[in-house]
Amino acid sequence: SRYMELSCPLIKNILLLDSEGKRVAVKYHCDDWPNLTSKLAFEKSVFTKTQRTNARTEAEIGMFDGYIVVYKFISDLHFYVTGGDDENELILATVLQGFCDAVSLLLRNNVEKKTVLENLDLVLLCLDEIVDGGIILETEANVITGKVAMRGADADVPLSEQTLSQALATAREHLTRSLLK
Repeated sequence: SRYMELSCPLIKNILLLDSEGKRVAVKYHCDDWPNLTSKLAFEKSVFTKTQRTNARTEAEIGMFDGYIVVYKFISDLHFYVTGGDDENELILATVLQGFCDAVSLLLRNNVEKKTVLENLDLVLLCLDEIVDGGIILETEANVITGKVAMRGADADVPLSEQTLSQALATAREHLTRSLLK
């Protein structure tokens, strides 16, 4: 069991910030930042150190404040996944890519702050499906979006049937495209 604790990759947080470094959706999985002030300070620090980089075509990796941070920018959004200084960068990058791809699928490739805010419930469900308590649950975008669609259908505030069928159609279309590559 102690070996499991040491070998199991842990995600410290997943951040989705706008082009000014303001929060859009964030999820912390550890007590390294015990209060809102320390969380906001970390987010500002990471954003400031990465905003001038060109992380649009592929993810970049950096070491910030003693943490490994993998990040990617899409449109006016900045996606970040943080792990400890001894974490495997490839695993962090896989989580980041899964999150970016799932959001892209859910929003039908319309990944921008306005659309994310209009569908914030889906993006937050997405974060829940990817990591729980720091443990990685899923990194495959099609699986994540399928689970989000299912949870959305069961939620107290259900997604309309049209949205669900559109999400499933988009997932089917994406799967077909990936099989034809």
